[in-house]
Amino acid sequence: MTTVFISNFINHHQLPFCNAMYRRLGDDFKFIQTEKMSEERIEMGWELDISKIPYVVLSYEEEEECKRLVDECDVLIAGWTQRTDLITARLKKNKLTLRISERIYRDGQWKVISPRGIIHKYFEHIRFRKSNAYLLCCGAYVPSDFHLIHAYPEKMYKFGYFPPMKRYDLKKLFELKDSSGKIDIVFAGRFLKLKHPEYMIWLARDLIKESEHRVASGRNPLPEFRIHMIGDGELEHPLRSLVTDYHMLDNVIFYGYQPPEKVRAIMERCHIQVFPSDYREGWGAVVNEGMNSACAVVACCEAGSVPFLINQWINGMVFPENDYDKMKAAVIYLITHAKEREDMGTKAYHTIVDSWNANNAADTLLYMVDGWKQGLEHPPKEGPLSKAEVIAPHKMFQWMEDNGARKGTKKSR
Repeated sequence: MTTVFISNFINHHQLPFCNAMYRRLGDDFKFIQTEKMSEERIEMGWELDISKIPYVVLSYEEEEECKRLVDECDVLIAGWTQRTDLITARLKKNKLTLRISERIYRDGQWKVISPRGIIHKYFEHIRFRKSNAYLLCCGAYVPSDFHLIHAYPEKMYKFGYFPPMKRYDLKKLFELKDSSGKIDIVFAGRFLKLKHPEYMIWLARDLIKESEHRVASGRNPLPEFRIHMIGDGELEHPLRSLVTDYHMLDNVIFYGYQPPEKVRAIMERCHIQVFPSDYREGWGAVVNEGMNSACAVVACCEAGSVPFLINQWINGMVFPENDYDKMKAAVIYLITHAKEREDMGTKAYHTIVDSWNANNAADTLLYMVDGWKQGLEHPPKEGPLSKAEVIAPHKMFQWMEDNGARKGTKKSR
C-alpha cells in the first residue's frame, strides 16, 4: 500500500511515526517536504539531516515527482503545508486522504464568524465533507473547532505526536527515583507566557509555606522537594531572580536548554511532572515523555494532548486553565500519597508503551486505511485512531472529571 505524508517540513515530532511507517512499508512510504525549515525552528533544535532519511522527497527540488506521488498513492496523509493545490487536486478525484490538523481556532472559537476565514476553510475543508477524506485530530479541541464549520462529520479520529518511546524495567525505573522521601518535580519547556513556568516558582514558595504552617500547627511538614526547571526563554531571567529573592536556590534547579536525551534522564529521576501550558499549546509532547518516564503528571486540561493522554485520577491529574490553586492541591496530594503517586506513574507509563506510541499509531492507521478502502470501519475503543469526541473547550475539565476515576465526586473537585 503506497502511502505519502505531505507537510511543510519533517521534524522531530513527526520522525518516530514516519520511521514506523517506513519500517512497515519500505519504499512504498514517502514524506514530501514542501519548504525549507525556518531559521527560528533551526535555532530551537528542530533541524534534521534529511539527506540521511531515505523516504524524504523535496517538492521544491522534484516538483513533478511529488505531483505524481500525491496523485497516484493509495493514501495521502496531509499535514500543514502551503501546497494545498496538491491536496485539493487529489480530493477533487475523491481519493483517500487523511488530513492532520491541530486547532484552527486556538485563539478563540468566536473567530468562526469571520467571513474571510470561513471562505478559506470552505475551499480547504468544508466542501470535501462528503468526500473520501478523514480528519486526524492532533489535540482534543480539534474536533470541536471543525464541528463548528460542519467539516468531516463522523469522520474525526484521535491522533497526535509521538516522541521516541522507551521500554523500561519498571522496577529499575522507579529505583532511579529518590527513595529517601525527597520529592523531585520536573517542568520541561520553553519559558514562555503560554507555558506558565511562573507557576513552578509559586509552587516552590507555597510548598515551603505549607510545610511551615503544618509544623506551626503541630503536624508533620511536607516532604523535602526539588523542582527541576528544564528550558530557556524570555521569562528565564525574571524567574531566576524570583528564586533568589525567595531564597529557594536549594529547592529550584535551572538547567537551561537541554538535548532530548538529557531531558529524559532528568524525567526518569523525577516523581512528578507539572505541565501548566494553556490553550495555546497545540499538543505538548513533553507530556508523552513524562508519562513514558513513569512520572505522575499534573497538567492543565487546556493543552491539546492532555485530554487524549490523561484519565483523571487514574494515570494523572488535571486542572482548569488559570487555576493555580487546583494545580497546587494536586501536587500536594501526590507529594503526600506515595502509593497513589506510584500507581499513577505506572499507569501513565503503560498508557504510552501500550497505546500512545509511534508503532501502535502506524499499525492502527494501516489497519483503518485497509478498512476504509473496503468501505468498513472498526476503530479502536481508545488510543490513536479511536473516535474523537466533540467537546466544547469550556466543558472539557468537567468532562474529564465526570469520566475520571472519581466520577466528579465532591472529593475530586
